[in-house]
Amino acid sequence: MFAYKCLLLLLCFAHLPPPSLALPFEQRGFWDFAMDSDVEGVMSMMRDEEEGSATEELPSPEIPTCPFGCQCQLKVVQCSDLGLTEVPKGIPADTKLLDLQNNRITELKESDFSRLSNLYALSLVNNKISKVHPKAFVPLKRMQKLYFSRNLLTDIPKNLPPSLVELRIHENRIKKLHEGAFSGMGSMNCIEMGGNPIANSGFEPGAFKGLKLNYLRIAEAQLTGVPKELPDSLHELHLDHNQIQAIELEDLSRYKHLYRLGLGNNKIRMIENGSLAYLPRLRELHLENNKLTEIPKGLPDMKYLQVLYLHSNNISKVGVDAFCPRVFGVKRTFYNGISLYSNPVNYWEVQPAAFRCVSDRLAIQFGNYKK
Repeated sequence: MFAYKCLLLLLCFAHLPPPSLALPFEQRGFWDFAMDSDVEGVMSMMRDEEEGSATEELPSPEIPTCPFGCQCQLKVVQCSDLGLTEVPKGIPADTKLLDLQNNRITELKESDFSRLSNLYALSLVNNKISKVHPKAFVPLKRMQKLYFSRNLLTDIPKNLPPSLVELRIHENRIKKLHEGAFSGMGSMNCIEMGGNPIANSGFEPGAFKGLKLNYLRIAEAQLTGVPKELPDSLHELHLDHNQIQAIELEDLSRYKHLYRLGLGNNKIRMIENGSLAYLPRLRELHLENNKLTEIPKGLPDMKYLQVLYLHSNNISKVGVDAFCPRVFGVKRTFYNGISLYSNPVNYWEVQPAAFRCVSDRLAIQFGNYKK
């Protein structure tokens, strides 16, 4: 038997090309390993296995998987618009972006994302999710963006990843923000939570504790005033499309870093004198579609204000010092835009000097007033 094996080995080596001409093996199909011209050699290997050869079987290479109906490419898994009722199984472990929007998912279970520790962004927009397991997001230790809009959530999900930078959770059914709702998320930069039926009483003390947000939007809610204890690090605050009726002196006192403030489409009748003095860096102010009867006080002292929306109010008079300071050099940046249309003010009665700190005459928008 030993002599027979040696003869076979000599025959095999006789058919091999010289070492300098040998090319690396390139598998082109599943059966390439069985397409050896030396059939006798293959048979010999099979006999060796039967006789207890020490040849170790190589593990088969892992074949990438993709959930049925989804598209998987370059670590992006797209499973949108498939009518899914749950998170699909078999999502590749190296997935960076997972798109599950526009489905019928109703619940997130504990094991739904258990293998996705490398996930960067997750989109669950426009589903029917009302229940989230407290540990559903625990495996997602690197996720930075979560898009959870247009679902049926009644509360902020628990144990959101500390790595989260952006959370969009508007158009749900959230009525209350409990203390520590965003606990441990020191990296959070942006929260969009408009379109939820949350009132001023729905903000518990400490709801935003520990957050250093740059951007916060709570539009289309049920606010009747500026919420208390929002993060004082904010650069942008949008409270448009609410029921706010007045801006009181202390409402804006903690937001010294704001450069954009959105208060349009409310019912604001009064802005207490001195309120805007707390916003020394403000560059853009939205007060359109309110019930103001006069230009807010304090605008001439705002050194960096460039864009001011005042259209669709009840303003009937524009004074010569309404926008610009009397002393030259106080204003650091000129206005790029002031909108005054849809107000009961006759533009021909406004003195041109009122706009002496405006960059260009085309930046002033009057238009016709129609009651």
